Amino acid sequence: MNLKKYTLLPEWADQEAVLLAWPTAKTDWATNLTETQQTYFNLIQAIDEIGCCIILLCHENELSKLKRRLEPSLKVALIAINYNDTWIRDYGFLTVSNHHKNVPLNFLFNAWGQKFAAELDNKVNEQLADLCRHKMLHVPLVLEGGAVEIDENQQLLSTASCLFNPKRNGDMSAPEYIDLFKQYLGAKSVDILKHGKLEGDDTDGHIDTLARFTPLMGIVVQSANNRPADPHFNSLLRLYNELKKRYPNYKIFSLPLPYIENTQGDRLPASYANFLILNKHILMPIYQQEEDNEALSVMQEAFANYKIVPIDCLSLVQQYGSLHCVSMQVPINTLKSEILAQAQLGVCEL
Repeated sequence: MNLKKYTLLPEWADQEAVLLAWPTAKTDWATNLTETQQTYFNLIQAIDEIGCCIILLCHENELSKLKRRLEPSLKVALIAINYNDTWIRDYGFLTVSNHHKNVPLNFLFNAWGQKFAAELDNKVNEQLADLCRHKMLHVPLVLEGGAVEIDENQQLLSTASCLFNPKRNGDMSAPEYIDLFKQYLGAKSVDILKHGKLEGDDTDGHIDTLARFTPLMGIVVQSANNRPADPHFNSLLRLYNELKKRYPNYKIFSLPLPYIENTQGDRLPASYANFLILNKHILMPIYQQEEDNEALSVMQEAFANYKIVPIDCLSLVQQYGSLHCVSMQVPINTLKSEILAQAQLGVCEL
């Protein structure tokens, strides 16, 4: 298929559904499963109230129990699929569009450079393909959804620390990545940022933990200005300056940095930049920290015409991710109409 006129849609495009993968005792959530499942229930409720459907992946042996636990009126379509991890942002399909037709793209996933098992995650999109209106295109490139950020002008951001991990795509060069992003994602310009990475981040510095575009020529950046003695301060300041130099006409909004450790004393990569944009709403991670209110204020300024919906994600960051990482938005006119119609009627099984 010729994708020359297709482009990855910015997250503030109209969305019809969100993909989630239910946390179970067979995933890494076994140690704080109750808290994490409650976070998912809260997230599902928020998505439902916005009016989007939820396509909820679930291990087959958990399906009937989960169905009983969900409020029947929720717009949730359950689908029995096996997966290794719940971080569906990074293995769920991306969607490109030419304004008339949306094409789902399935990139290769190898668990952030072969760090973990991924054989089941890497097969999920093949099972989701039948839900889509148009044929899924399989792309022979390792790429996670959290590794790319794009705006309405097809300006794409990614990070060197992630892309140049040799266990992803070998020694692929920056020009080669840029060519592929232009070919498959419709990027007109590509910036591979050199700075910024949070301690404990298994993704090697995904852009969705560091910097996000806003619709009105803005960029939200995870900074550490509130913590000048923090080990992240200099790197995140260099990231800010890098973006300021590259986008001089953009307004840059700096988020505060929380300090969260797990019970073993390890620093957790809590980022307020890991938010989900969904139909004029921002589903915003908060962490029961003193920086939460400042972060919410910054986001309201950055997205002045959006409703900010805080979601407590302290449970999620215990496994080194957050709200954006566990979700993948699906633009309107991507899924088959009968799938959406089923979900609109309430909890169902596909």
